[in-house]
Amino acid sequence: MIRNIVILTFNDLAIAFKNKTLYLILFVPLFVVLVLKLVDGGDPGVQKIKIGLLEKETYSPALIQSLRSADRVFTVSWFANRTDAQRWVKEKNGDGVLIPSGEHVDSLTLIVLTKASFQTLAIVEGIAELQRVLEGRSNSWISEIRSLQESGIQQQMLPTWILMLVLLVGFIILPAQVAEEKEKKLLLGLLQTPISELEWLLAKVALGMILIAIAAILLHLLAGVDVDFKSGWSYFAFLMIGGFCFSAFGILVGFLCQTQASARTLGVVFYLPHLLPSALSDFSQELTKVAPLIPSYPFYGPIKSILLEGGGLFDFPLEWMSLFGIGIVTLLLSHRLMKKRWLM
Repeated sequence: MIRNIVILTFNDLAIAFKNKTLYLILFVPLFVVLVLKLVDGGDPGVQKIKIGLLEKETYSPALIQSLRSADRVFTVSWFANRTDAQRWVKEKNGDGVLIPSGEHVDSLTLIVLTKASFQTLAIVEGIAELQRVLEGRSNSWISEIRSLQESGIQQQMLPTWILMLVLLVGFIILPAQVAEEKEKKLLLGLLQTPISELEWLLAKVALGMILIAIAAILLHLLAGVDVDFKSGWSYFAFLMIGGFCFSAFGILVGFLCQTQASARTLGVVFYLPHLLPSALSDFSQELTKVAPLIPSYPFYGPIKSILLEGGGLFDFPLEWMSLFGIGIVTLLLSHRLMKKRWLM
């Protein structure tokens, strides 16, 4: 009995190796470790923190002196009024604005774009360290943190969930379905009918876009998160452009595989690198540099801006054009593979 169990175990390992499942077991830990190194490996002091101050407000001389002496860590910009300073932060040209709160100049309010971000943490820790060095006190000059994005946690997490849904359909569901039709010779049978390759591809893309739209609507209904009419059409348009892009991408991934198992494995290999760097880009300066190089970021960034900052479709022309271009290129590659009956 033991001999049979050992033989079957090695047989299953061989099948896992053939279907590339074993590669996935090796890939996921390596990729997660790499992402964690990018998130935690950078020194917050290497990148300068951009702080805004108001010209008409009175600040503690110790604070001004500390910020000037720490010119390797902080870059200070002065603004005539709070409106200009907040616009500076909203446009992501700066990290935060310090204004006196109450009657004491030693008590400051920090205005940031979002509280749960790497920049906010870096500012709070940096200011607290300056005070510890100067006055030896453990408490910080910052007594309050205000966010320009006043939405709740559900609203702030929504762009990440939307990205997960789009990538799930694009890299997990569609590749497995395409590989299944190839594996069972269903696709070859369909191509013997008057249905053309292009029609089949467009139907698959339409399926992906419909699934993404249904999932997004259901997520909004269950989470109770509404989108105002002004940004609603931009949000839906970007959702469909992203759905087209990653549905076409997923079809290409499916054509690169011969079996469903290998399609699911390769889908996860594409899924994680597109999800984690974009979703964690707000918490790491290193990932902020890496994320724009990944096709998912031109989708995640505008969706986040539309949902949280009231952006519009025409504020991101390069992003939606790049998504549309990636979708067209991957669709043409899939059409070429169909013409050659690749792995069919």
